[in-house]
Amino acid sequence: MTGTPFGALVVFGGGVMGSAVVRGGLAAGVLEAARTTVCEPDRSKCAALAALGVRVTHDHGAAVQSSGPDAALLLAVKPQSFAELASQLHGAGVSSGRLVVSVMAGVRGERIAAELGMGVRVVRAMPNTAAAVRRSMTAIAPGPRATEADLARVRALISAVGKTVTIAEPLMDAATAVVGSGPAYVYVLAEAMMRGAREAGFDETTADEMVRGTIGGAAAMLEHHANMSPADLRSMVTSKGGTTAAAVDVLHSTGVPEAVVRAILAARDRGRELAGPVDSDD
Repeated sequence: MTGTPFGALVVFGGGVMGSAVVRGGLAAGVLEAARTTVCEPDRSKCAALAALGVRVTHDHGAAVQSSGPDAALLLAVKPQSFAELASQLHGAGVSSGRLVVSVMAGVRGERIAAELGMGVRVVRAMPNTAAAVRRSMTAIAPGPRATEADLARVRALISAVGKTVTIAEPLMDAATAVVGSGPAYVYVLAEAMMRGAREAGFDETTADEMVRGTIGGAAAMLEHHANMSPADLRSMVTSKGGTTAAAVDVLHSTGVPEAVVRAILAARDRGRELAGPVDSDD
């Protein structure tokens, strides 16, 4: 299916997130290769990006200047690299009012707007690594000077790598804890299930296959039965006094559900620490 063209885009950072958005956007018809530029300093990643037909460069200034004054910027660098990137973009002459989309965790829209200057319009997005297989859940939040049209444009782009939900920016640290870090919680569960399967007598290959298939099937049930709560779905496989009930009793008695809640809140709090104090007028 062909989506609504996004227009010219310059992507800073061709790693997992940056390349996933480019690949997904091209596949969905939202991005045009001829109007997409990726700025990536790691030469080992450049060949794969160039094979997509997009322009690839190591020079931030060249990336901006060759893309035209209306090109949007996608910031997909590590948060600790933002200050240096902002300095280089200042030198490249970022045009006034340009749309800037950030997928950086822990970098608030106010900081992005302040360091880039020139009245940029900021939209933040928090995808997860499932973007690489176009199955991400992404939280999108309007930042300084972002318009409804900007949000619609960003949704069209990010929808190419999965589903989206729009939130207020003050909730972005919480969204990072749920959406951005969320796959890791599932992988911890998968690791434990595989270990349990091996201790129950299965070889490593069989345990791996069984757990991957089981988690994939459970995820499909959650998606397919959106009108049913996780508790409802759990009750479908839990008979009183049965094997599943014995397992669920252990999970509850050992505090697994509460540990997951605490993990999400810890991730949120760490995100707030990394972002720094919020201005009093926020």
